Amino acid sequence: MTTKLSLLMVNYGRELRMGIDIKRKEKIEKVMEFVERIKKVQEKTRVVLKRAQEEMKQQVDRGRKKAEVLLQLKDLRAD
Repeated sequence: MTTKLSLLMVNYGRELRMGIDIKRKEKIEKVMEFVERIKKVQEKTRVVLKRAQEEMKQQVDRGRKKAEVLLQLKDLRAD
């Protein structure tokens, strides 16, 4: 004779909660769609940030001048 109850129900009076019903295929498909959408957003963000970084570098470099160092050797001793 079987009770047709899970061990968790018998021992603890409740069933195990998984958060998602792994038997329902459409939920898993929606999760996979979400994952793909997030990957696309992350890649697009990475490209935009890289382009912004390059533009900022160009602007900063445009304002920089090459440094020239002039030394007067008359007071320099080589002992």
